[in-house]
Amino acid sequence: MAELMVRDGTWTFDGEVVRIVPGRERGVHKLRQDLGEFTVPLAALAGIAHEPARKGGRLRLRLRDGADPLLQVTGGGLPDEANPYRLTVDAGRIDVAEYFVDAVRQALMLEQIPDGPADRYLLPGPSVPLSAAGVDGVATFDGERVHIEWRWNTSETKRDWGPREFALTALEAVEWRAAAGLESGYLRFRTRGATERLKPERDPNSIELWGFKKESGTTALLAAAVAARLPHPLAGAEKALPTGSPAAAPAPAAPRTSGAASASPSASASASASAEDHDALLRRLRELGELHRDGILTEEEFTATKAAVLRRFHTGG
Repeated sequence: MAELMVRDGTWTFDGEVVRIVPGRERGVHKLRQDLGEFTVPLAALAGIAHEPARKGGRLRLRLRDGADPLLQVTGGGLPDEANPYRLTVDAGRIDVAEYFVDAVRQALMLEQIPDGPADRYLLPGPSVPLSAAGVDGVATFDGERVHIEWRWNTSETKRDWGPREFALTALEAVEWRAAAGLESGYLRFRTRGATERLKPERDPNSIELWGFKKESGTTALLAAAVAARLPHPLAGAEKALPTGSPAAAPAPAAPRTSGAASASPSASASASASAEDHDALLRRLRELGELHRDGILTEEEFTATKAAVLRRFHTGG
């Protein structure tokens, strides 16, 4: 068990999940406090880093692309202070932070967690119901329907449409963009079959966003809650190929050859997989050696971890 408790919050790792509890200090961003306590499964992680600074530094979790609906829908648009996967570390807790990083990295290495994209959400997203305010409207989401009420300052175009309501089954996607320079941001609900893209101030399916005020940051949470309940962008990519397409058609038979070149496809695939396994084993052993050389792993930890890696390799799993 590894635990890091600082003013910014508390992170706990039990070997399977990272439990994140935001701090309640005044300087902790409202978005993080609204998101509240949640857990990140090891399978959703791509890495972790300690970023040193003059007065302590910060921890940062790196998630696999597509694993978290909040990161998926915001596309890296969250400012650092609102990012729930960033933790400011006090100067007196640097040793604990480094221990925490080592514990997570060892678990990722031993469990051989892939760092590539996920084809399904591995986190459930923010809890509902949720209400979020933008510049010209307020959106609410109860888990099944989205409702938008316009404010007094909305454009005449939107006001003519009146209040908006969408069932999840009518939505193709939800989009969230932070404001950039003089260009407004938006929270947009894209309905199925819609092709026209209007500016946020004229689009009756979107709320306009300016800046990233603490109050309006909840729009990102609402967008994530909706996204978590819609089909994942990468789900069923292979199944979506139409019958008879080049990718779905059977491959042409290979020409017959003699001698060593006539090895069967299954034998070739087996040889390729074996080579990849061997390369992965060597990489893991090199990483262990580096951790041991740098003093992160003791002699006993290095010996035990190395034996576990070799045993996993020989048993094929």
